[in-house]
Amino acid sequence: MAHRLGLLAAGVLIGLLASGMILLLTAQPQGQPVRLLPPPTPGPCQVHVAGAVVSPGVYSLACDSLVQDAIALAGGMAEAGEAGGLNLAAGVHDHQKILVPSRLPAPTGAAGGVAPAAAASGGLLNLNSASAADLEDLPGIGPSLAKAIVSFREAHGPFVSPDELLDVPGIGPAKLAGLRDLVVCE
Repeated sequence: MAHRLGLLAAGVLIGLLASGMILLLTAQPQGQPVRLLPPPTPGPCQVHVAGAVVSPGVYSLACDSLVQDAIALAGGMAEAGEAGGLNLAAGVHDHQKILVPSRLPAPTGAAGGVAPAAAASGGLLNLNSASAADLEDLPGIGPSLAKAIVSFREAHGPFVSPDELLDVPGIGPAKLAGLRDLVVCE
């Protein structure tokens, strides 16, 4: 008797499984299929290319472009352009400024002992054209801080105001106060 009950239970179980499989295979799908959309394409980036390039200016290019693509849009590097300090394989981002440095040596001085960085501004030192050696003549500016100012200018573009010196590591409000009347941004 127990054997017959076991066979009966197994038969019922097999019947239920077969019925479920038939229903599963013949049932119509419900709902809408999932459609994967391509990711949106980013809009163009506006990039300012300046320094030692053939045609400096603002250029529009795809945001997945490289620094070398932006320089190519600006007509390529000028003869004096030096790519050694740039990462040409870096991606560009919107509103970025790419400053291509020049390998020409910075002017060292003019007749009469007045440095060109200071000549056009009545003896005040122009932060945008001063060499590291020129900057060392300022009070409280040593070789490492002068290099930091030049590096900051090359990475972020010309200074608009002497107050931007606060963004250079190592220059605080007190040091800026001592420099403000000695420098200009032209």
